[in-house]
Amino acid sequence: MEERTKIKLCGMMNPPDVITAMELGVDYVGFILSEGFRRTIPLGTFCELESYLAGSAVKKVGVFVNEPIEGIMEYYEESLDVIQLHGQEDALYIKTLRQHTKKPIIKAFKITSAEDVQMANKSTADYVLLDSGTGTGKTFDHSLIEGINRPYFLAGGLTTQNVKEAIRKLHPYAVDASSCLETDGRKDKNKMTEFVNVIRS
Repeated sequence: MEERTKIKLCGMMNPPDVITAMELGVDYVGFILSEGFRRTIPLGTFCELESYLAGSAVKKVGVFVNEPIEGIMEYYEESLDVIQLHGQEDALYIKTLRQHTKKPIIKAFKITSAEDVQMANKSTADYVLLDSGTGTGKTFDHSLIEGINRPYFLAGGLTTQNVKEAIRKLHPYAVDASSCLETDGRKDKNKMTEFVNVIRS
C-alpha cells in the first residue's frame, strides 16, 4: 500500500491555529522564527504555541532564514522536532548545524529552472522543500521537478482546488501550505479543515 502524503501547515501564529492543526492530525506544523516576515512570531509566542502540542504526534518545524546557528541552538532547538532553512544556507552551514543538533533538517529551494532542481538533489539536508519563493502563495512550473530523485516537501500556491492533482502527478513526500489557509491574513479553521480533508480523501 502506498504511503500517504504527509501534511505540513505553516505560518502558525495563534493558539487556534495549532489546536486546529492538532485536531486535524496533520504531520507537521511550521513556525516562522526569523525576524522580518509577515508571519514571524517572537520567542514568547512560540513557547506558548508549542505548549499546546505537548504529547501530540505533530512535529514542530522551526523555519529560519539565514539565522545564526547560535541563535537557533540557544533559543529554539530543544523545543523543535525539525529545523527548516529558507535562506541562502549552504552545505557548510548545514554541516556546522549538524555538529550541534541531531534534528532533521529541511532545506528550501526556490524552483525556477532545472538547475535549481539539481541543486536540491545535491543538498546534504535530510529533506528538501520545493517552493516558488518565501510564502508567496504562487505555484511554480511543476514540470521542472520531474528530475527530482529524493523525498521532498511540495510548497507554493497549493490550494484545495489543485493539491489533489499535484499529489497524484508528483507523489511528494509531503505537501506544505500557508497562504491558502488564511482569511484576511489569519488562519481560517474552515479552510484548514477543507485542505486536509481534500488530501485525506
